[in-house]
Amino acid sequence: MNVPLWDFYGSTMVTNNFIRLTSDRQSQQGSIWNSLPCFIRNWELHVHFKVHGSGKSLFGDGFAIWYTRDRMQPGPVFGSKDFFSGLAIFMDTYSNHNGPHQHTHPYISAMVSNGTVHYDHDQDGTLTQLNGCESSFRNKDVETFIAVRYHDNTLKVSTDIEGNGEWKECFTSTGVKLPTGYFFGISAATGELADNHDIISVKLYELEAPENQKDDPLDYSKILPSAQNTEPARDRVDDTKTSSFSGWKLLLLIILIIIGVGVCGMVGFVLYQNKQQHNRKRFY
Repeated sequence: MNVPLWDFYGSTMVTNNFIRLTSDRQSQQGSIWNSLPCFIRNWELHVHFKVHGSGKSLFGDGFAIWYTRDRMQPGPVFGSKDFFSGLAIFMDTYSNHNGPHQHTHPYISAMVSNGTVHYDHDQDGTLTQLNGCESSFRNKDVETFIAVRYHDNTLKVSTDIEGNGEWKECFTSTGVKLPTGYFFGISAATGELADNHDIISVKLYELEAPENQKDDPLDYSKILPSAQNTEPARDRVDDTKTSSFSGWKLLLLIILIIIGVGVCGMVGFVLYQNKQQHNRKRFY
């Protein structure tokens, strides 16, 4: 099936009711990309989505919403290319999280790149993220939405995942500069863990320009993406390898040690009794 003004690749499956970027199977990548560049400076994007699967404690990896210069290029970042130029909103569901952070998953984060920044998947992108928030949008019985608003160089991300029809702010970041003429897209990926990543609808709204932009002579199709107020940079910290004697294995080891000590004590006591009895016989 064809979708007017949209192209798709990979494992993407088009139905009458939704577009499934990946199914609940391992090692899949899929995406959809709009074929027309966006020349609107101030906009708001609404995505109606559903992430669901059979995994109860282990699932992943998630999907990403893109506004980038290049389109239809598969890669390791949620099914799309690394070193992208533009904006990415990551909907990370990987339950076995990585990196030097304390937040839980699912987690929503944003990243702005001029094409020279590497997204470190092993660290969940915490080294380069603009901002983020926790959001339990997976396996919901209600409709789930995300709104990405870009107005007057301010990026605001909100969600509606409780079924009450109200937007809840995830984060707001100022000082974000995005060029015009880039493309919108959505991609998803699964690895050893999997989920269904469904896109039900995508709606783009043009917002009224603020007064300070109406007489701005700058050609915004030629600027580089940038963000002033990023989170403080953090050094990469390799994941700590956990001991093989962890959890129930450690408990079992302790029990075996106690049993071993008890057996040794009993054997020692029996040997001591036998020795005492032998010594008594020598004096009769």
